[in-house]
Amino acid sequence: MLYALHEASYYATTPMRLAARAAKDFWGSPANPAAQTKFARTVYAAADLFTNATRRYGKPEWGIDSTVVNGVEVRVRPTVVWESPWVKLLQFDRDMSDMRKAGKRTLDPAVLIVAPLSGHYATLLRGTVEAFLPDHAVFVTDWVNARDVPMLEGRFDFHDYIDHIRAMLTAMGGRPHVIAVCQPGPPVLAAAALMAQDEDESRPRSMTFMGSPIDARHSPTVTNKLAEERPFAWFKSNMIYTVPAPYAGAMRRVYPGFVQLASFMSMNLERHQEAHREYFAHLVKGDGDSADKHRGFYDEYLAVLDLTEEFYLQTVDIVFQKHLLPKGELTHRDRLVRPDLITDIGLMTVEGELDDISGIGQTQAAHTLCPGIPGELKADYIQEGVGHYGVFNGRRFREQIYPRVRDFIRHCDPDFPEPPSS
Repeated sequence: MLYALHEASYYATTPMRLAARAAKDFWGSPANPAAQTKFARTVYAAADLFTNATRRYGKPEWGIDSTVVNGVEVRVRPTVVWESPWVKLLQFDRDMSDMRKAGKRTLDPAVLIVAPLSGHYATLLRGTVEAFLPDHAVFVTDWVNARDVPMLEGRFDFHDYIDHIRAMLTAMGGRPHVIAVCQPGPPVLAAAALMAQDEDESRPRSMTFMGSPIDARHSPTVTNKLAEERPFAWFKSNMIYTVPAPYAGAMRRVYPGFVQLASFMSMNLERHQEAHREYFAHLVKGDGDSADKHRGFYDEYLAVLDLTEEFYLQTVDIVFQKHLLPKGELTHRDRLVRPDLITDIGLMTVEGELDDISGIGQTQAAHTLCPGIPGELKADYIQEGVGHYGVFNGRRFREQIYPRVRDFIRHCDPDFPEPPSS
């Protein structure tokens, strides 16, 4: 019912939104002689704020068409190399003629960046991809909005997620490296453990976990405490809704992205309110640069996708309530997952000092679960002064975290002795 009401409210505000757009166009037009008066800018700012607060935020574009290698601009083209109804495996393919101009005569390590399936689109990792591109063949999991997947495609749960990770690593060929950002940590570790048990030729060379809830019992955050304090039935009764028509996935039961977004924003409500007050003030002052920066952030932040009921509820149950992986009790297709049997896959963990989503120690727990990995193939790093988002994006990520991850990947991969380009 909530999903239908959410859709109804959007369509009910359409006349007001159209009126606001008309006011914005009129008072912001360069042809309007009063456009630069304070009154006009105030009306323009109010109309703009209302329009952005009530409009739909679709999936953002990646917007990555080039990178720089050894000072040479290299063209980049996103290409789908494997897909299912639930995900597209994108390769950010670098132009080989440009790479030769940059002095690159050999291949770079292949890296699968597993984006979180937890509300936001994979484009949230745009900065992560841009950082890895100069020195790696970059692949990314581009997850599909569950409301757009027809019911005929069946279910997608936690165990399907593990199977998808295995399938994508296999599709990449060789022994690629895998980076799990936040939510994917447990299923990626499970997939790597199963591949190690099977001596799979496509098992990763290394795995890096960034701000991941490998063991959510450590340094519990507000998110962790909510999952522990509420009974499982509460999540099923209060977080799951039915996708309405005319979406392709009509009648599918999902955890809506807008519900998760409301939870995210409520955690820092005052900060978001202040950001929008400042945005209004910037528009009134005519400070276009600051307003554009605000729009850029919220265009990404407010774009959300739905999760299937089964995936969301199983994640709550397996990761945040029963802690099956760290307890050694996780089974996949009737097989016990054994991270302790991993011996030849490098392991790096990265945490943020101020992370309020995955607390200190939750990601580091992977080292305890993988005692069979030799010390020279392990690394742990805690970045001072960053929260959850800063673990995989922003200046400190680019300048301090990424170089360590890049060097660790090279250290774990004897097939690529060439030093990185940057």
